[in-house]
Amino acid sequence: MSERTVFQSMSQRHVVSLPPSASVWEAACVMTKDNIGSVLIIDNAAAMVGILTERDLMTRVLAKALNPQTTKVSEVMTHEPHCIGPDAKVSEAVLIMIERGFRHLPIVTPAGKILGVFSVRDALPREIGAAVSLAEFNDQVNDALG
Repeated sequence: MSERTVFQSMSQRHVVSLPPSASVWEAACVMTKDNIGSVLIIDNAAAMVGILTERDLMTRVLAKALNPQTTKVSEVMTHEPHCIGPDAKVSEAVLIMIERGFRHLPIVTPAGKILGVFSVRDALPREIGAAVSLAEFNDQVNDALG
């Protein structure tokens, strides 16, 4: 069985986005309503300028006691997030997530069209296992090379 691509594995195929001027409270409401862990931040020119995740809300808003109704998403979002193409294999995406410490990857075509967000929750256990094995192998190689 061939491995799925990130686009094939996405559970939600619509782009959930907000403008940079939206409040953190608005973002949290959208994320709760749509049962998602992130929202893309897209400017007036339809360009992605960032991503706001559950982790961003915890570490950059709640832990700093910022007011979610007055704090703009542009102040606390992850700017210029790492993206992946729709044809990337799930294990490749999970490996990136493991190595870089995040759980959401925007999927963008080579032409720049935003297709959605791949979440680690979209991966199957065997795909996660393959990525973990590869990450462990990479660590061993890096240790051996000094």
